[in-house]
Amino acid sequence: MSKQVIHTAKAPAAVGPYSQAVQAPTGKMIFLSGQIGLVPSTGEMVSDKFEDQVKQAFSNMQAVIEAAGGSLENIIKLNLFLTDLGQFGIVNALMAERLPQPFPARSTVGVSSLPKGAQFEIEAIIVV
Repeated sequence: MSKQVIHTAKAPAAVGPYSQAVQAPTGKMIFLSGQIGLVPSTGEMVSDKFEDQVKQAFSNMQAVIEAAGGSLENIIKLNLFLTDLGQFGIVNALMAERLPQPFPARSTVGVSSLPKGAQFEIEAIIVV
């Protein structure tokens, strides 16, 4: 897949592993529901540690993307939800490790709570 990054100096540059905008190639657009740090085999939260929940949520998202016939490089847009924006640096570091460049577009929102007491949730739009 060859997604095209859109960048302009007339808007702020990305301050993390994301792009200002991404143009998707022609293909099948898939909207992934939010994923939290649940272990698939038990349906329980992986742990109460923020980093563990982020890693598990990314693994869950990757499993759904692969079930749709895609890979992490097919991500066009990510939406992140954190109950503590002070943990944002952890998410940025893990994204930079796991996602291939060019990075997708991304939004990050601080929320008061998430399902099952999760501290992090991620949702994605992919094109395959």
